[in-house]
Amino acid sequence: MVQLEASAILVSAGESQLPYRSSLASVKTTDMEFVEVFDSPGKGRGLRAIKEVWAGDVLFAEPPFASVVFDSHAANICHSCFRRQEKLQRCGQCRFAHYCDKTCQRAAWEEHKQECAAIKSYTKAPNESVRLAARILWRMDKEGSVVSDTQLTTLEELEDHIYDISEEDAKDFKVDIHNFLDYWPRSSKPHTVDNVSHILGVINCNGFMVSDQRGLQAVGVGLFPNLCLVNHDCWPNCTVILNNGKIELRALGKINPGEEVTVSYVDFLNLSEDRRRLLKQQYFFDCTCEHCTNKIKDDLKMAGAEVDGVKVPEEKVKEITEYSRTMLEKMEKARIEANYNEVVKICRECVEKQENVLADTHIYQLRMWCTLSEVLSYLQFFEEASTYARKMVEGYMKLYHPNNAQLGMATMRAGVTHWQAGFIEIAHGMICKAYAILMITHGPAHPITKDLEAMRMQTEMELRMFKQNEYVYHSMREAALKNQPMRMMAEPATDSIKNLFRRK
Repeated sequence: MVQLEASAILVSAGESQLPYRSSLASVKTTDMEFVEVFDSPGKGRGLRAIKEVWAGDVLFAEPPFASVVFDSHAANICHSCFRRQEKLQRCGQCRFAHYCDKTCQRAAWEEHKQECAAIKSYTKAPNESVRLAARILWRMDKEGSVVSDTQLTTLEELEDHIYDISEEDAKDFKVDIHNFLDYWPRSSKPHTVDNVSHILGVINCNGFMVSDQRGLQAVGVGLFPNLCLVNHDCWPNCTVILNNGKIELRALGKINPGEEVTVSYVDFLNLSEDRRRLLKQQYFFDCTCEHCTNKIKDDLKMAGAEVDGVKVPEEKVKEITEYSRTMLEKMEKARIEANYNEVVKICRECVEKQENVLADTHIYQLRMWCTLSEVLSYLQFFEEASTYARKMVEGYMKLYHPNNAQLGMATMRAGVTHWQAGFIEIAHGMICKAYAILMITHGPAHPITKDLEAMRMQTEMELRMFKQNEYVYHSMREAALKNQPMRMMAEPATDSIKNLFRRK
């Protein structure tokens, strides 16, 4: 198996795959000066650039029209700032909403007060879709469908795709409508079933994941009207990041005036037919982008290995691919149950079978490496974890856009794992590489980028010390591990923030 050489990832902190402005930290968007609405051929409305933009530029930033915490995180995420806290204060009235302190509670009261009374009267909190729909309609009743000069569309104009949903999903949809009507207070302005259905439909196909303060886990869902106008492309020219309560649409490279701005609704690390199926199921359109039409990189994602210049027979590749599919299902079940020793056992067994059969870009092998490196890091088997992390990053670099946020995050995690394993030279190179990507995808003010900058400075200092005196370096590293361990390596998550556009 090809190893990722240190020279391939020792990139200076300022280096990037694409040019971006040196004054990136000062790039701010206070209005919609970079984009306009237009009729995109075959897609309906979309947004296009009206000025030249470069990698890392923010085309627009937008706060949510309304947002709510997921049901599953209601007790451990602040309902105001979406910060994760071990101890939160609960609303004394509805006993559902939780806050960091009185400051957060006061900040949220204007939006929560009608919800608070409704939950208390209903005797329980409905699901997040119903709660979000209610918050949207309360705000529309008070402020109208357009709440700022920079909002480019009304909520009534957004697609709901009610008549496109499957028969099975329609049953759940009708339950949500019924629950909403029971939940909606009689003292509030009445709404027709059609109005309620439209808002719930808009949430289903336009809701966007809201992450915690550090951007590492999806903890809620919100509606961002302008973002709803941005069309999909599997190889987009923009990415969406949540930063300080607002979404930012950030350019991944140069975009010329008149060019449509696009984002990806699904993770590129799927075969084109799987991406198209997911997009059809959730967003009700057939993707005709170049990467789907020409099945670009599908061959790499299902490729077999070459051993001593000889390709592995196709039948053998198919056999191990099917075996890997089965093992991935078993691994996911064990991971959801937090049975991490079983996860490691399944992954090790699978990667042993995959070795010298599947290529280092085969997506089933990459998924095994990703999970194995993550879980082994959590279990503190850092040296073994770093091996799989390096293989994973090498594969990602051949598949993802060079400024893809997932590539940046994966490289960052791999850098941390190598630091924990004591491989300071590779660790620093990976962290520098990740920093260059995240400066574009997240920007310098994002909490993750700030963490990464601190890590870059620390590993740079350690690398200098390592080259001067290895003994002093190892002594210092032991102290750092005990007293100031690097962050970013939380318990393996059962969900992912890869697909930020909400899926049912």
